[in-house]
Amino acid sequence: MSAGGVGTPKSLPSSGPKSLQDMPHPLAGPSSEDVVGGELTPSPDLQLPRSFADKDLSLPNGGTPAGTSSPASSSSLLNRLQLDDDLDGETRDLFVTVDDPKKHVCTMETYITYRVTTKTSRIEFDLPEYSVRRRYQDFDWLRNKLEESQPTHLIPPLPEKFVVKGVVDRFSEEFVETRRKALDKFLKRIADHPVLSFNEHFNVFLTAKDLNAYKKQGMALLSKVGESVKYVTGGYKLRSRPLEFAAMGDYLDTFALKLGTIDRIAQRIIKEEVEYLVELREYGPVYSTWGGLEMELEEPLEGVSACIGNCCTALEDLTDDMTEDFLPVLREYILYSESMKNVLKKRDQVQGEYEAKLEAVALKKEERPKVPADVEKCQDRVECFNADLKADMERWQNNKRQDFRQLLMGMADKNIQYYEKLRRAVSLSSYGTSPAHFQENKKQEPLQSAHCFGKGKEKILWGHNMI
Repeated sequence: MSAGGVGTPKSLPSSGPKSLQDMPHPLAGPSSEDVVGGELTPSPDLQLPRSFADKDLSLPNGGTPAGTSSPASSSSLLNRLQLDDDLDGETRDLFVTVDDPKKHVCTMETYITYRVTTKTSRIEFDLPEYSVRRRYQDFDWLRNKLEESQPTHLIPPLPEKFVVKGVVDRFSEEFVETRRKALDKFLKRIADHPVLSFNEHFNVFLTAKDLNAYKKQGMALLSKVGESVKYVTGGYKLRSRPLEFAAMGDYLDTFALKLGTIDRIAQRIIKEEVEYLVELREYGPVYSTWGGLEMELEEPLEGVSACIGNCCTALEDLTDDMTEDFLPVLREYILYSESMKNVLKKRDQVQGEYEAKLEAVALKKEERPKVPADVEKCQDRVECFNADLKADMERWQNNKRQDFRQLLMGMADKNIQYYEKLRRAVSLSSYGTSPAHFQENKKQEPLQSAHCFGKGKEKILWGHNMI
């Protein structure tokens, strides 16, 4: 399995004078360069962003300058990245955590609730701290409300109904903890967003003691932008998607495909490791039984049995890490790419509506044609969609780059630890199971380690230092 599909997606073409990050948000005020004759031209000549793959090559917060030494290990680099994240948190004014899952057994149903704790200094909140309990369907309600009221923005995905395929017991400790982590990340993504975090539905979700009272009010009135997106006619075929948004769509398709492949391979690896683990657990005790029958071979056979037991423990830890830490991140970003593609489709709908209105105006044979107000409003919605989508794509890329660095470095460390445990287990078994016996034979038979680990004095010394 290669991580190349994630870290280095294919480069995207570019054209035009403006970069994605240079495009202003509509709320920042119009620029004289962007307005020509008061009409919007959804031109395909807009500048494409610098290749997303190129962006992924630069470390956040400046990275390690050329000519300087890198951290001694992946752990130290991971710790440095986490420290940078903590420093960034000093400018935040809204902190949300999800913890303390509890099981509720009622007559009609059984479900899990989670404690949602909020700490903030924002004036939109009446109190500096809140603590409420929410269940999964409450998170789902929040996401639906955000999609309705903020259609131009990327809404973070919720975890799947069943995070791990084949899981039957959705009340198991492992499943609940995996979901808790995903829900916690979902709220943190929203809390860190400069627009979504100020949404009134998010405020209600964090503060209301009885959320059902708000749900019973029915569908809230959609914003004008949301209404236009929801009810736009689907009969008009988009003339052409601007190049930069077409490139976004192509990138998201490729990205989701690569992650899907990695996810399937990772699941297959985990399945094979679990099957291998079952065999190992049956294999080790055989040597202990054998040692009980032949006293002269008891000690070395017990050493082999202990070695296999230690290998079982190490493999179980590695499998758990992949299941609990690696797979959920892959699935989150697969869902993230689908959410981004949905926003792209909404943008295309609004552009299609705008183009249809322009054509209708052009067909009217008037001496002094005047652009109707509804066409101008539609133009504003297209501009808003373009700017919001670009900003969210940039934010998503930054989060993705950081998340996958931490994920892959973390998994590298876990694999290093796994093989260190195996090496230590073989060392102990080769010298006997007792520390005293190990120290005695360590002096008498130094080359025995070389037979276990295969290469030279360096590995012998390294193996001895590990004990």
